[in-house]
Amino acid sequence: MAKQHQYALTIKWTGNTGEGTSTYRSYERSHIISVDNKPDIPGSSDPAFRGDSTKYNPEELLVASLSTCHMLSYLHLCAVAGVNVIEYTDKATGVMVETPDGGGHFSEVTLHPHVVVADSSMIDKANELHHQANKLCFIANSCNFPVHHEPTCIV
Repeated sequence: MAKQHQYALTIKWTGNTGEGTSTYRSYERSHIISVDNKPDIPGSSDPAFRGDSTKYNPEELLVASLSTCHMLSYLHLCAVAGVNVIEYTDKATGVMVETPDGGGHFSEVTLHPHVVVADSSMIDKANELHHQANKLCFIANSCNFPVHHEPTCIV
């Protein structure tokens, strides 16, 4: 039997301005994401959907989950392969398409990992490991849209 991991969190809507959801414009989309023994994450919807631009929205958190999962898989593979990564930055982007019925879906996410390695002899292997990291990433394996990678690597 496959090993299973459980994840639990609480979402609490904080956007009731006194009228509840009596109209589309009567409430804020603000909420708090809480996990025991961790700092809260302030959330809202995307500003395009009447959200607060100073708070994280679900779409950003999905892209962040893909980016961080890839990074963690990648760093593990580099450590095992003897590739000494000394810096890692990703400026990830995602595209969400709205559908006529008011719904939508992500059509793609592109990761742009910029990796700095300790020695030029490691660059080829460092670039190669992104493909394997994508295969290991739990979050990418759970998506029904492509996750692209456009890595760069320098010493």
